[in-house]
Amino acid sequence: MKVIFFGTSGFAARVLTFLVENKIDVRAIVTRIDKPKGRNLEISYPPVKQTALQICPQVPVLQPQKASTPEFEQVLKAYDADLFVVVAYGEIIKQNILDIPKMGCINIHASLLPTYRGAAPMQRCLMDGAKETGITIIEMTLQMDAGDILAIKSIPVPPNMTLGELEPQLCSLGCELVLEVIQEKSAGVSQRQVQDHTAATLAPKITAEEEVISWTKSAQDLHNQVRALSPFPGAWCKVLLGNQEKRLKIKRSLVEPGFHDKPGTLLQFSKEGCVVAAGAGALRLLEVQLEGKKTMSIADFVKGVRQPPQFL
Repeated sequence: MKVIFFGTSGFAARVLTFLVENKIDVRAIVTRIDKPKGRNLEISYPPVKQTALQICPQVPVLQPQKASTPEFEQVLKAYDADLFVVVAYGEIIKQNILDIPKMGCINIHASLLPTYRGAAPMQRCLMDGAKETGITIIEMTLQMDAGDILAIKSIPVPPNMTLGELEPQLCSLGCELVLEVIQEKSAGVSQRQVQDHTAATLAPKITAEEEVISWTKSAQDLHNQVRALSPFPGAWCKVLLGNQEKRLKIKRSLVEPGFHDKPGTLLQFSKEGCVVAAGAGALRLLEVQLEGKKTMSIADFVKGVRQPPQFL
């Protein structure tokens, strides 16, 4: 079976590696364009391109400005592919492209569809405190994440799991499921299930405003915000250290229901830990990143400041 792989992110790069290692016949790889990055604005390759050049340098890497143009449609048709596999590509693929492969286009989505359709399913399920999530392989349609389900599997979500811990688990599960679906399609035994569109929920991209911590929220909501955005981009608040106002990202936390005070009040700051009052309960900080510094344990943060910070 001849496959064209669409993907951009690190998640997609790990899936590409898995498919190549399992001898899937990837004829071309489509990823987003190179972009300037960092202070020096050096050109940076997308993770999928970086991986492709390392593990399968003989496979063409295609980087169209837009994937659904008539010109790129002709480029793709020349490969005579049986199947397109799309993983976190980062652009809506239009019908003219979906119609090209003989066996359709399939997509790995990191939620139990029809819940959490959209760009940030892992982050949103953690923000909501969901107790389970999973992977769904769907047949792609023009409507976002609404195609028929080809395979689906769930995993539990522990209450303190971060995005950085959830993503590799879902990626491994996605690799296994997408390989099964490819093999089933190749054998002509693929099954499908129509989604219940009335049960659909949305998972839009995280906004910059959602990264900001408001201490008036409950400790549980703040904890879910922290773990949904850890390690990147990170939930942050402002602190006053001496006469300097700085950003403090909170990378790991715990809920402390036994503490009560005015939101933002520093309740504990010692080698035993740091606890800040929230709208309901309090948040114990376990890992933080002060502006301009690396991520550190709260014990190291406490050692490194001359006086307790004021949480703003």
